[in-house]
Amino acid sequence: MIRVHELSKKYGAQEVLNMEMLEIPKGQSFGLVGNNGAGKTTFFSLLLDLIPPTTGYIENNEIQVNKSEAWKPFTTAFIDESFLIGYLTPEEYFYFIGELRGRNKADIDGLLANFEDFFHGEILKQNKYLRDLSKGNQKKVGIVASFIGNPEVVILDEPFANLDPTTQIRLKSIIRELAAKEEVTVLISSHDLMHVTEVCERIVVLHKGEIVRDIQTSTETLKELETFFAG
Repeated sequence: MIRVHELSKKYGAQEVLNMEMLEIPKGQSFGLVGNNGAGKTTFFSLLLDLIPPTTGYIENNEIQVNKSEAWKPFTTAFIDESFLIGYLTPEEYFYFIGELRGRNKADIDGLLANFEDFFHGEILKQNKYLRDLSKGNQKKVGIVASFIGNPEVVILDEPFANLDPTTQIRLKSIIRELAAKEEVTVLISSHDLMHVTEVCERIVVLHKGEIVRDIQTSTETLKELETFFAG
């Protein structure tokens, strides 16, 4: 369970996030949508203790994230390429993350074998550093790295951006498989309303840092979201 308590974030006089309360049950596939500047990445950054809250706090499995690091062993994320280590090859990066999460090379090789169709032969054994990969391929590495260690909470910020249509379709299948595990909570932000409605059972809409819609996904959700954003 992820719980938000009177959470806000300000930069000077500008308030970029204001969430009085939000609860995300364990095992839920949760989508966060909103226009640029709505507060999506700010919320994920607070959830990962990358920035301090102005007021309030977030609990991840009853652990206050800005007071303890005990949530880190069961939580993974990919926000952007800053999470990568540019001077490593993809293999070196995967093994490094695996070591941090108590996995050996055989464990990582076994995991990576499940994503050959996701990588399209462009990631492994290419003798390239992460910094030299395309934005899309960097994203593939970061997403797959977030699956290492059997996490209970997986956070992905704009996972579909910069991916070609074939890879987007495969990623949706991967996310559905992950979300089908009752013990795994998946949080996704996206500008693509169609993708997020296809993979998330619940969608929250942020507008200027505040929750303005909280929707259990149905066949009408995409139309509802399109109507909202059409103004």
